Amino acid sequence: MLDLGRTFLQAVEREPNRLAIVDGDRRSTYQEWANSIGALQKSFYQRGLTRGDRILTILQNRYEAATIHWACQMSGIAIVPLNWRSKPEEIDYCAQNADVKLAFVEEISLQNYLDSETSQSIPVILCADAVTSNGHTYFQDMVQDACEPNADGQVDDISVMLFTSGTTGKPKGVPRKQRAERAAGVAHVAQNQYAMGEVTLGVMPLYHTMGVRTLLSLCIVNGTYVAVPRWDVEKAINSIEAEKVTHLYLVPTLYHDMLESKNFHSSRVSSVRKLGFAGAPMHDALLLRLDNAFSPELFVNHYGSSEIYTYTINQSAVAKPGSAGRAGINARIRVVKLDFGPQATRPHDLAAPNEEGQIICDLCGDEAFEGYWKRPDADQKSIREGWYFTGDTGYFDQSGELFVTGRVDDMIISGGENISPVEIESVLSLHPSVSEVAVAGLKDDRLGQKVVAFIKAAASVDSRVLDEYCRSSDLVNFKRPREYVFVKEIPKSPVGKVLRRKLVAGEYESV
Repeated sequence: MLDLGRTFLQAVEREPNRLAIVDGDRRSTYQEWANSIGALQKSFYQRGLTRGDRILTILQNRYEAATIHWACQMSGIAIVPLNWRSKPEEIDYCAQNADVKLAFVEEISLQNYLDSETSQSIPVILCADAVTSNGHTYFQDMVQDACEPNADGQVDDISVMLFTSGTTGKPKGVPRKQRAERAAGVAHVAQNQYAMGEVTLGVMPLYHTMGVRTLLSLCIVNGTYVAVPRWDVEKAINSIEAEKVTHLYLVPTLYHDMLESKNFHSSRVSSVRKLGFAGAPMHDALLLRLDNAFSPELFVNHYGSSEIYTYTINQSAVAKPGSAGRAGINARIRVVKLDFGPQATRPHDLAAPNEEGQIICDLCGDEAFEGYWKRPDADQKSIREGWYFTGDTGYFDQSGELFVTGRVDDMIISGGENISPVEIESVLSLHPSVSEVAVAGLKDDRLGQKVVAFIKAAASVDSRVLDEYCRSSDLVNFKRPREYVFVKEIPKSPVGKVLRRKLVAGEYESV
């Protein structure tokens, strides 16, 4: 099996003059980019870094971040990418847990890095648009002497260590080997039907599994990666139009923002032939709006995680809204009974068709990780008998397609009934006056939890109208929201996931 360094060299050898990466005014072919990657690899070695070491990055999606990623693959060094908004204590935990040897930081994140304990012991390289005489070593200093890269990494080297968001405790490091990363990249190409020379928007963060997959898969097909440092809907639309982007792979929130922009018009995105989404369920209304706006040849719902990149794929997302499809080409999945009792569910405790349970995935799959980094407690909770317990809830319908209904932790237990938020959200999302909706369970003395819908309205609407709308739908009565709260914004993570815990805690602004 090819390692990732050789995977990049494949692209250079096939089409050295093909445009590889765009970042603002910077445009590099595969050969030009390879020369910078080789220079950075040489600088790693000159600094004493060796195969098996780990490098920290705190960067937005920019040329430097992508270049560092590939230089690490060439060298057999693991990259540990963090959110550019990371606070000093988050930096310290992840840097110390991963035992990093060098850090790359950009100006917007530099102060937080300097305020961390890590900055006292780990050298920092500054990624900036301009070099000044402030005593820092700059990325530009490390790539001055262009040279060919060497594929010194191996398939069993750790490629990347992604840290989970840590919404219920300390973040967990997810080490992913080069073999798993390449398998995931090849599967991504196949399942999204990428053509050679595909052009995509590199806006999903390179500290997130979707962002990493975008970078790797585009290289596999000699595509062009159009870097968008952070989400800006107007810049994204401009980039799609200017660079003739052919494929988008985003979380639903970013698609929503695009359609809501006053500058969006189908003619501006006519080059886009394929759409893909992941990271969160897409509600029915948004699916239909996107289908009308883009008229894509392919509309893929990809369901997976940092731990195992692909669980399932639905290549006809609009034909069966809400369906996550069937197991990906490298995966085996099951739905097992929910283990709310004292006896933990085993991988053979299968749920019946249409019975909601926990989704699990076989760890023998080519895209799977092998366990969390220095977290045996997390392994014990999530890994049983060679299967990964995702923490997601869902069910198989009668035809064998998977529907993802939420997280085990998000499950609302109201009056003894298990209620998942996603089904309710899908119903409410179809109301013309609802722009966005999130559903959560709030404490209730009688029911234990009551179903509450948090609404960002697109037009004037009240609770009575929405309640009548739910009553007239196929939603069973016990799932109907007992309260509606109108908010200015639905709280989300940096990659667009709804933060239900903030809704439960009252951390939102009402209207």
